[in-house]
Amino acid sequence: MNRRAWGGGVAALLLCAAFAHYCVRIVPADAPQRASAPPEPRAAPPRADRPVATGALLIPVEGIPPSALVDTFTQARAGGARPHDAIDIMAARGRAVLAAADGRVEKLFWSEDGGRTLYQRSADGRLVYYYAHLDSYAPGLTEGQALRRGQTIATVGSTGNADEAAPHLHFAVHVMRPDEPWYGGRPINPYPLLVRP
Repeated sequence: MNRRAWGGGVAALLLCAAFAHYCVRIVPADAPQRASAPPEPRAAPPRADRPVATGALLIPVEGIPPSALVDTFTQARAGGARPHDAIDIMAARGRAVLAAADGRVEKLFWSEDGGRTLYQRSADGRLVYYYAHLDSYAPGLTEGQALRRGQTIATVGSTGNADEAAPHLHFAVHVMRPDEPWYGGRPINPYPLLVRP
């Protein structure tokens, strides 16, 4: 073996020894353990003012848990003359109303029954989400505007034929044909879409 090869081998051996000395710590199994790094903090529990997502759709009133929802879809309205075809979400006046899904503002409309309303078409165009009895719209909201799930779009109120003493969001979902206007469609029950079974 020549000297040059032998010297290279010794240098490599010294480098390995230095690495082991400075970088590797061998601890016997019975040695006392040093305190490890503190555990990562747990995620904070959801606050009451955050959006609550449990089903296919976001519950469209800020901070309302699934346990507060009541399925009122088949309840009679107008003295039994028609079904409700929606869910009423009771909340304090002025509480934020949130977009239940991604989509686009189809229509901002005032009606005698619904008061201040908002119609949102889903991103795929197959559904319309109807928000009624609103106290106000979010500042700058316009027809045609793109909406993201959880975005504040309005506030809870009691406009239209709602009881002034019982502000709430009237929330409905309609299945749409491609050619149907914002006021058309077939109502489906939003309750199971908001609350995971």
